Amino acid sequence: MNQELTKRILSSIILLPITFFLIIEGSFLFIIFIIICFFISVYEWNNISKKNKYNKIGYIFIFFSFLSIYNLRINIVDDSIFLLIVIICISTDIGGYIFGKVFRGPKLTIYSPNKTFAGMLGSFIFSILFMFIFIKYYDAPEPSIKIVLFILIISFISQLGDIIVSYFKRLANVKDTGNIIPGHGGLLDRIDGMLFVFPFSNIIISLNIL
Repeated sequence: MNQELTKRILSSIILLPITFFLIIEGSFLFIIFIIICFFISVYEWNNISKKNKYNKIGYIFIFFSFLSIYNLRINIVDDSIFLLIVIICISTDIGGYIFGKVFRGPKLTIYSPNKTFAGMLGSFIFSILFMFIFIKYYDAPEPSIKIVLFILIISFISQLGDIIVSYFKRLANVKDTGNIIPGHGGLLDRIDGMLFVFPFSNIIISLNIL
């Protein structure tokens, strides 16, 4: 196991329980948490987008994304649905990473060199797998065609968000958006998919489309 992977695992072991606790609590601490994450994200976006024309649009989108996170958790859904969305985004990353490393194969896009078609398939497989695990051990809605479809769409949007942020990192000629999380890079490197997933989820759940 290389040093970078060890850092990634250790930081995940520390950060994930704290994040899950704050989501479940859904209290004042959660609001403080997302405010801190918002300002870190803005800072990192500024570092990788100073010279491109989408700089201001990025700020607006990040603000809208965090507003969606707040609204979804505080005003619309309980902790189980919100936590399920977060876990699907995380499992999408894990599935993509594992399948991409193991099976390799053709690249998915030039904008994100590490993304492969095998990784994309792994992301979908892991998102469904973790959905069933979560539903089995947590008080969440029983799986249905609508739920499975929702999960697959979330996984797809999460992967798309990852690719979009990777595109801007390539424009800035940087590997990571920052170095705040050992083994992972910047905060935006970890939540890039979520920033796209939560506005979508906020709209879909609010309108009761799925």
